Amino acid sequence: MQYIPRQIESRIKHSLERNKSVLLFGARQTGKTTLISRFSAALSISFIQPDIRQRYEKSPHLLKGEVESIFDSSKRKRPLIILDEVQKVPDILDVVQDLIDRHKANFILTGSSARKLRHGASVNLLPGRVTTLKIDPFTLEEMPTRDLSERLLYGSLPGILAVAELADREQDLESYVTTYLEEEVRSEALVRNLGQFAKFLELSASESGNIINLRKLSQEIGVAHTTIAAYYQILEDCLIAQRIEPLTQSPTRKRLTKSEKFLFFDLGVRRIAAREGTKLPRETMGKIFEQFIGLELLRCAHIARSTIRIRFWRDPDGPEVDWIIDKNGDFTPIEVKWTNNPTSRDIRHVEIFLSEYSTAKVGYLVCQVPRKVKMSDRVTAIPWQMVDELVL
Repeated sequence: MQYIPRQIESRIKHSLERNKSVLLFGARQTGKTTLISRFSAALSISFIQPDIRQRYEKSPHLLKGEVESIFDSSKRKRPLIILDEVQKVPDILDVVQDLIDRHKANFILTGSSARKLRHGASVNLLPGRVTTLKIDPFTLEEMPTRDLSERLLYGSLPGILAVAELADREQDLESYVTTYLEEEVRSEALVRNLGQFAKFLELSASESGNIINLRKLSQEIGVAHTTIAAYYQILEDCLIAQRIEPLTQSPTRKRLTKSEKFLFFDLGVRRIAAREGTKLPRETMGKIFEQFIGLELLRCAHIARSTIRIRFWRDPDGPEVDWIIDKNGDFTPIEVKWTNNPTSRDIRHVEIFLSEYSTAKVGYLVCQVPRKVKMSDRVTAIPWQMVDELVL
């Protein structure tokens, strides 16, 4: 597969042009290494290789001397230094801060796990010195598809989509889940009982997109609900799942759901982790389609320059809306339906939401219609291929 331009690339370039360094997070195989290879660096170091990692673990200050030997005060442009998988040598960030503060270099730092960086008491997260960005699997704009079912089953990871045979994709996704368990969880000693965590991973993949019930999961696995919450934090820190918070303020409703949802970052990884096959019933495909749209909205929100949050809305005794685009308090409700023949019944909860929130002007039904359909004065049905336009 030839290189497919990534939308996040322009944001990285913009930050570097402003003499801001970049911390780029992304799960394994989302294309971080391919993307950063497109930038001309004076020095590029990957901490994936054990011998290189051990060298800088023993002597982080070596980086200081290497960069200073490159720095040329007569040049107006600072040299670019790339450090790949920086979470593996977190102490190096103190050296990076010193070099940034003394205007010796700009950096692109990448990481496939935020756990050590976020939870290490002494880890320097370079506040105010870096632009933190996230790279996801392909968006629809980056990698369009006509085969919706294929994308729902096999996901959007660049390395997986590059594989032509579906049987080979299945095998590669199996390897991905196994590698994640072995290298991300076991090697970092994140959990004491890998068997329990493996069972949790399967159940959490099955529950992806649903409102989380920690006590129910704890009963099924046989561990405390606090342990389940810690397991979800591991998924989030390792960039395997993303937390979706509900909209809890309402002018009229007092019992809006306050529990969160989690979405697995890729639908192919989710299906394999859940131990599901490829022959899924219509109801299940509808639920996965809802997650697909949620993931697409999240990916576009990560790319957009403005502050955008993706939420959901649910009254346990009444209506619910699958996704809410929250642009600093301006809401856009989005319902998702696995249909190509929408009816007024499909938009009734969107209409209720619009009537209750004055900052919500229009709503959308995302489905399989071939072109836009005006459903009411303020609600439009749109093809799923156009969902990026709602955010970008």
